[in-house]
Amino acid sequence: MQPWEVIAISVALILLGAAVVTLLYLRFRTQHLKLRFGPEYDRKVSELGNRSKAESELTRSEARVKNLKVRALSAADRTRFQDEWRLCQARFVDDPPGAVNEADRILTDIMRARGYAVDDPYNRTTDVVAAYPNHATAYREANEIVVRHGRGHSSTEDLRKAFVNFRALFDEILGGEDEKLKRVS
Repeated sequence: MQPWEVIAISVALILLGAAVVTLLYLRFRTQHLKLRFGPEYDRKVSELGNRSKAESELTRSEARVKNLKVRALSAADRTRFQDEWRLCQARFVDDPPGAVNEADRILTDIMRARGYAVDDPYNRTTDVVAAYPNHATAYREANEIVVRHGRGHSSTEDLRKAFVNFRALFDEILGGEDEKLKRVS
């Protein structure tokens, strides 16, 4: 064999190996993101119309939340938020729109207390999606109902659904012993 043939074969093998490693990495990343984000993965791909762009955005969101200094709530804060929620829930009977807006405010306050970026609604939604992907669809739906209500296009049943969706996220974002166990494992 000529030296140039050995070099050409070596370069071809290196390029082939790099292509295989890249394909395996991309497959692993896709599987990881699908598992991590569930329906939000498909929603993002559909929204952007490009799997690669969607995966890049989801990966950035995931990294952003990992880099936040998220902290557990103190026992006093947990009790205060639980009390606020009980009052908010009782308010729903007489004032569904006010209760839903209050529920959104309580969630925002909890996120702020825990260290999430909440001042920008896009960041708040992105953080919920990355940190609590099982609640992403319900959270988006609840926010859409709030916006529709502001335009006068939602029913009391819609508001009830938004409140229930906010409640599911409230239960998880409030944290507690289960959260401490998840962090340790």
